[in-house]
Amino acid sequence: MSTDSHPSIDEEGDATELQALRERVAELEESIADADDDTGGKKMTIIATKGTLDMAYPPLILASTAAAFDWEVVVFHTFWGLDILHENNSKNLKLSAVGNPNMPMPNAVAALPGMDAMATKMMRKKIDENDTATIEELIDLSLAQGVDLQACQMTIELMDYDEADFYDGVTTGVGAATALQHMAESDVQLLI
Repeated sequence: MSTDSHPSIDEEGDATELQALRERVAELEESIADADDDTGGKKMTIIATKGTLDMAYPPLILASTAAAFDWEVVVFHTFWGLDILHENNSKNLKLSAVGNPNMPMPNAVAALPGMDAMATKMMRKKIDENDTATIEELIDLSLAQGVDLQACQMTIELMDYDEADFYDGVTTGVGAATALQHMAESDVQLLI
């Protein structure tokens, strides 16, 4: 008998399996590294349905913040939410005192003539005093960050608006089917 050790057939098979296993592990590690390298990749769809001063802020703040994190963001504006994107109407959004549970007055008082104007004036003053961004500034910021601000075509027609009345960069001609498609593909869907 020889003292030289020669690999047996089983050892050679094990070596081949071990090499295949090492190659597979390397592939998996590369795949995980590629997945970790993906930046952002998240999608968010916001449906904006209200056009009051206090309800214009949430969709724009959430959209611009998500875009800052490299999310793909669509804000679909429909019905009264369309006024947020209307260049003239967005500068005159009101705050409703009636039905707002956080208003420091009962609804009977809030319903008096002039109370909405007073509530709006107080809110605008607070916005100015705190150097809070205006609706127009948030729209500009959102568009600059790549947020797709969409105006519902059916609502444009219903409200008899002209597409030229919206801020530059707003996507018009969008229908519910397009909004639904983006929602179906989104990680986050919000109705505001």
